[in-house]
Formats: sequence, structure tokens, C-alpha cells
Amino acid sequence: MMQSLAAGGVPPLTDARRASDDSNPRGYLELEAVKRLKADRSWLPEARGKAVKIIHLLLPDLAAPGGGENEFRVIMMRRPVEEVVASQRAMLARQGKASASLPDAQLGKLFLDQLERVERLLASKPDFKVLTVQYPALVADPAAEAARVNAFLGGGLDEAAMAQAVDPALYRERR
Repeated sequence: MMQSLAAGGVPPLTDARRASDDSNPRGYLELEAVKRLKADRSWLPEARGKAVKIIHLLLPDLAAPGGGENEFRVIMMRRPVEEVVASQRAMLARQGKASASLPDAQLGKLFLDQLERVERLLASKPDFKVLTVQYPALVADPAAEAARVNAFLGGGLDEAAMAQAVDPALYRERR
């Protein structure tokens, strides 16, 4: 999604610290400061109008106490949980790192419970607008999903370029 947004005209906010690798050969487009969101929100003004990759567990930390400070448009990428678990395990194996010792089913349930809790919280906050994009649908019909994302973000993006940025060859760990 980050590659698609960048191609469509939404600049990513990234520090380019995490280099591309076998798990993500086109790059990660991440910002290290996101990991410290709970303690340091100083980078948020720089993020206005840009795409920022944030894992689901950190999304609630975007909201200022009392809310209303900003409006956040969240594109929630969803993928079958079995694929998420397999993808994470494969990435850790490629990096030579140990994977979680939990069985896949238990790890998947934990992840889904966390994700559903975050989605309920975001739905209750008026400063968050959320569009859910199913990863398999994005790969199957990138033009249709690009149109949905463009409409959600207010229009004006290059939908053809967004669709072209989707690389089905990178959809590994399918279940």
C-alpha cells in the first residue's frame, strides 16, 4: 500500500533507515520515530498530507487526549491471519531470528484479537476515518482498490500509477 500511495502522489514520510531486503525488495518506507509514538508526537505535524506506515497496535496512540487535534485517515490493510503468521515467520527465518514459540493458531488468534480491539477503538473516535483494504482483493484487482483508496483520500491521486505499483509477485505466503 505504501508503494501504491507513493506512486499515486501521496509522499511517504520515511527516514530510509530500513533497507530493502529479500522480505521486501522494494523497501519498507518506514519511519523509526513511529515506534516512539506514545512518548514522542513531535513528528506528527510533518506527517500531514503524507503516508505513514504504522502497525495496528500503535494507532490508538495517534489520538491526542481529548481528541479533535487532527483528522486521521487510516487505510487498514487486512490479510488472512494464516498468511500474516506465515509471512512473519518466513521474514524472521530469512533474517536468522527466532520466531514466536506459540503455535500458529494461537498466534493468529492473539493477532486477530488485538486487531479487532484496535478497530473497535478507532471506530469510536470521530477523528479517525478508516478504510479497510483486503490484501488479496488489492492484488486481484488493483485498479478497483486504487479507486476506493483515492475516493477515501478525497480524490486527485493517479489511480493508474497506484494500480501499477501493486506487484502480485510479492504476494507470497498465500493460503
